[in-house]
Amino acid sequence: QVQLVESGGGLVQAGGSLRLSCAASGRTFSTYSMAWFRQAPGKEREFVAAISWSGSGTYYADSVKGRFTISRDNAKKTVYLQMSSLKPDDTAVYYCAAFQYSSPYYYNKDQYDYWGQGTQVTVSS
Repeated sequence: QVQLVESGGGLVQAGGSLRLSCAASGRTFSTYSMAWFRQAPGKEREFVAAISWSGSGTYYADSVKGRFTISRDNAKKTVYLQMSSLKPDDTAVYYCAAFQYSSPYYYNKDQYDYWGQGTQVTVSS
């Protein structure tokens, strides 16, 4: 069982930066692939970024590539999402998610077994 708690959301101006954190419980965090998804009002939840359980693989949605960076610290049981050059279109609730080991379907929300409660990110123009 894994519990996920996101933090770091807030209000930022366009062009600014934020770093989201997702703290995980459980003894086997290092065996879980982790991801960030986001959901804007009236839209479906969409993939943002993922990192493999080993940290050797990272994956990004085209819309955030070059602006966002996902990383993990297994000793702290935490995954991060560094967001730069933020745009109003990045406004959404951001969710942390996890599944054990690996899969080629990192972008698919149905792959994930555990979810956090979400943290709001609002980018003003």
